[in-house]
Amino acid sequence: MDIKFNKNEDFNKLKSSELKKRLSQVKLGGGKNRIEKHHAKGKMTARERIEYLLDDSSEAIEIGAFAGEGMYGEHGGCPSGGVVVMIGHIKGKQCMVVANDATVKAGAWFPITGKKNLRAQEIAIENRLPIIYLVDSAGVYLPMQDEIFPDKEHFGRIFRNNAIMSSMGITQIAAVMGSCVAGGAYLPIMSDEALIVDKTGSIFLAGSYLVKAAIGESIDNETLGGATTHSEISGVTDYKAKNDKDALDKIRTIVDKIGDFEKAGYNRIESRKPAENPDDIYGILPVSRADQYDMLEIIKRLVDNSEFEQYKEGYGKTILTGYARIDGWAVGIVANQRKVVKTKKGEMQFGGVIYSDSADKATRFIANCNQKKIPLVFLQDVTGFMVGSKSEHGGIIKDGAKMVNAVSNSVVPKFTVVIGNSYGAGNYAMCGKAYDPRLIVAWPSAELAVMSGNSAAKVLLQIEKASLEKKGQPLDDAAEKELYNKIKDRYDHQISPYYAAARLWTDAIIDPLETRRWISMGIEAANHAPIEKKFNMGVLQV
Repeated sequence: MDIKFNKNEDFNKLKSSELKKRLSQVKLGGGKNRIEKHHAKGKMTARERIEYLLDDSSEAIEIGAFAGEGMYGEHGGCPSGGVVVMIGHIKGKQCMVVANDATVKAGAWFPITGKKNLRAQEIAIENRLPIIYLVDSAGVYLPMQDEIFPDKEHFGRIFRNNAIMSSMGITQIAAVMGSCVAGGAYLPIMSDEALIVDKTGSIFLAGSYLVKAAIGESIDNETLGGATTHSEISGVTDYKAKNDKDALDKIRTIVDKIGDFEKAGYNRIESRKPAENPDDIYGILPVSRADQYDMLEIIKRLVDNSEFEQYKEGYGKTILTGYARIDGWAVGIVANQRKVVKTKKGEMQFGGVIYSDSADKATRFIANCNQKKIPLVFLQDVTGFMVGSKSEHGGIIKDGAKMVNAVSNSVVPKFTVVIGNSYGAGNYAMCGKAYDPRLIVAWPSAELAVMSGNSAAKVLLQIEKASLEKKGQPLDDAAEKELYNKIKDRYDHQISPYYAAARLWTDAIIDPLETRRWISMGIEAANHAPIEKKFNMGVLQV
């Protein structure tokens, strides 16, 4: 291996190490002291509950682990958005599990908590996945009620989705393992089956203090809405559990009896590991996001037996398209080529830029995958579409629109991996979050923004300079450099994959070596939902 490979490898392994450290911190939820207090009540934590419930939690994938990171410092923070969401197997059946983390503000709902719960339900709806709610929440976080309560994508949407999923025949099971109050009380009761844990679980629209204040009745919370009340008097819950483990055992028993599902029928054969060493990805991926590399070498380390059958290999070379298998599943791959390429006419094209010919190729390939019922995998490292008079006169806007149209109307499941740059309209064309990928993940090397930090800083600096000059306050060289660095530092913070993950613009930040597992789990989930629409690109200017 050469020195450049070794430098890349060291840099990217450090990035992966940082990811693992940050994940370890996130998994502590509200901190060790609060975990100990939780255990003292005889309760398991949200993560312990999920680990016990799943067949093998090490094979599960976690949605939104970094949700809320750095967003609510003035309120004491909200690790993982105060809720843990995982896709894994229970008695061999793939399920979505949503567990409130009561070590974080007693499981109260912040704005990002609502967004994360809605994302979990969206995934369950798209993929017809059974969903398990492990409820332990004090309800809406009142200091931020105006950002979580009344709007379309706020708290109430959860219960609307409960009703929609029920009508679709998607199994929903809820276990009340702690507090379940006010509007939140509707969630378990709108599920198909509800369990409650004796002595620790409680359900009521208003607690004892509010009841006393509202109607003058004196009553304790256990009598008002405890397990015995709801299992033997009100009939609100279906099962009464002795403790957390008993409740989780009952859930496993219920899931074990669920019948088989109608399958979409995506092609799968026996899985084969890549022939090329996946660890090489660390050395291939460059330190700088501006540097070139061969995306084909990345693909060879992600796909079964390193076999990638290219579609239109000699045409539109700044996008790679082709067929492969990932963990046995047939996939169509659309990837940005990051090295400078030469066209048949001898012209040079920049890597990571989408040209008219590459957009045309990608559009055709996406249509082919829809016709053949092959899931699509987008590997993003894109700086945008080519600009300039030659591109504009050649119809780059029209060709780009065709690609965006194909991505938008695609009916096969789409999965997006942000490997490097994800800038501007390139993010859209390569199936960014706005284009409904079933799952979208980022590597630690990812950057998501309208443009790079360097480019944005230059643009914003010119605007700021012009404004100051109009006020008669021109900048000297030192002041200009200081302002540039200040702008760039702020922008670089915002293009970090952690900034995006905190806001759920991506579902996760993953180590590159986890990519195959995520895509495989995603296609397995998508196989629960047969395609109901035909691929139709509508009206296009050709």
